[in-house]
Amino acid sequence: MRIDLMAGATLSAALPAQASEPVILVFDSGLGGLTVLEQVRRARPDAHYLYAADDAAFPYGRLSEPQLVTRVIAVMERLLTRYAPDLVVIACNTASTVVLPALRQRFVTPFVGVVPPIKPAAALTRSRLVSLLATPGTVARAYTHDLVENFAADCAVTLVGSQNLARYAEAEMAGAPVADGAILAEIAPCFVTGADGRRTDVVCLSCTHYPLLLGRFERLAPWPVTWIDPAPAIARRVVQLLGAAPAGRPEPPAARAIFTDGGGLNPALGLSLERRGLTETVVEALPLAVS
Repeated sequence: MRIDLMAGATLSAALPAQASEPVILVFDSGLGGLTVLEQVRRARPDAHYLYAADDAAFPYGRLSEPQLVTRVIAVMERLLTRYAPDLVVIACNTASTVVLPALRQRFVTPFVGVVPPIKPAAALTRSRLVSLLATPGTVARAYTHDLVENFAADCAVTLVGSQNLARYAEAEMAGAPVADGAILAEIAPCFVTGADGRRTDVVCLSCTHYPLLLGRFERLAPWPVTWIDPAPAIARRVVQLLGAAPAGRPEPPAARAIFTDGGGLNPALGLSLERRGLTETVVEALPLAVS
């Protein structure tokens, strides 16, 4: 079963409702934010969309927190200057938990972020066994542990840091299918059976790349669980801030995909992007410089 809840999709201050056709930028380190873009476009089909993937720095987990702050601010400076969006969705758990305060302090453009959905998971579980499937960086971050302590203290929360799932999702999008066994090996630690027979019944997808593989997860899971996908809740937050789409407005032209490197672009990935309404692709070259 899929649950469309998301904790922590917040904005520092609400915006006045826009009349129509705002420009919305969805940002991620790679392709995971496409799951968020899809849901936001459904909620505001009248808006103009930009999808930015900082593939020159993918994956963000390899950067220290100071390096990540510096990198995202530099990329956002370029994107905001070039495209002037009305609102930015940071569709990345790592960037949201580390960089959002700095972004909101530096730029007047409003930002919507995403964090691990521990609170809704604790509200949904019946067995009190919950798993958080995330990147190793998100699992290790103090922010994640604070969420568990504050909102799921009465649950046994298994934190699963996947080394490979984000890369597998990117490979699938680029036409390089990943074997079932490799994916199962990554999600298997989420499924826990207690000594009293209770079993994990909720798994939080705490990386926006993971819903790209959700169909595989559901098919390979040892038993049915509730998968919490953050994207629909982020879309609801965008509507809350910008207002609903005006009735009877025609849909705007297809969205534009922006890459900071573009080295992984190939015909298969181009086709995947087109299927998601991204028919124009540009490269804003921003090589990663890490001292």
